Amino acid sequence: MVVGAFPMAKLLYLGIRQVSKPLANRIKEAARRSEFFKTYICLPPAQLYHWVEMRTKMRIMGFRGTVIKPLNEEAAAELGAELLGEATIFIVGGGCLVLEYWRHQAQQRHKEEEQRAAWDAMQDEVGRLALALEALQAQVQAAPAHSALEELQAQVREVRAQLCTRDPPATPQAASAGKVQESAQA
Repeated sequence: MVVGAFPMAKLLYLGIRQVSKPLANRIKEAARRSEFFKTYICLPPAQLYHWVEMRTKMRIMGFRGTVIKPLNEEAAAELGAELLGEATIFIVGGGCLVLEYWRHQAQQRHKEEEQRAAWDAMQDEVGRLALALEALQAQVQAAPAHSALEELQAQVREVRAQLCTRDPPATPQAASAGKVQESAQA
C-alpha cells in the first residue's frame, strides 16, 4: 500500500490519532454530563489515581500513615474525565503502533519467503546444472581416446596417399623424377 515513496498506512494511522483527540474531548464532555458515566466510569479511577499520587508524595516527603482524604465529587469527575480522555488517546496511539508493528512483520515475512523461494530456485538450478555436467563428463569419458584433431589428421593422410597414387606427374621435373624412379627399379 505504497504510493510512490509515501506509505499510506502511516498517513492513515496519523489521521486516526488526530481524530482520537476530538473523540477524547467528546468522551470527557459526555462523562461530565452523564450521571451514570460520572459515577461508575470516572469517579473510581480518579479516586484511585488521587490516592496513589498523594500516598507517593507523602512517602517521598517522609510522612507515613497519613490518612488521605478523597477528592470531592466535582474534582473527581473532572480528573476522571481527563484520565479517560488521555487513556483514549493513549489506547488509540498504542493500537496504531501495534498495527504498524504487525504490518511490518507481515512485510518482513513476505520478504523472507521471497528470498527463501529464490534460494530454493537457485539450489534447484545448481542441482540441474550439476546433473547436466555429470552427463557431459560421462559423454566425454565414453568418447574414443582419439581426439577429433587426430582423426582429422589421419583422414588428411589417407586423402594425400590416395591423391599421390592416382595422379601421374604432370610437370617436367616430376617426369624426370619418374624416370629416375623407373631406372632405380630396373
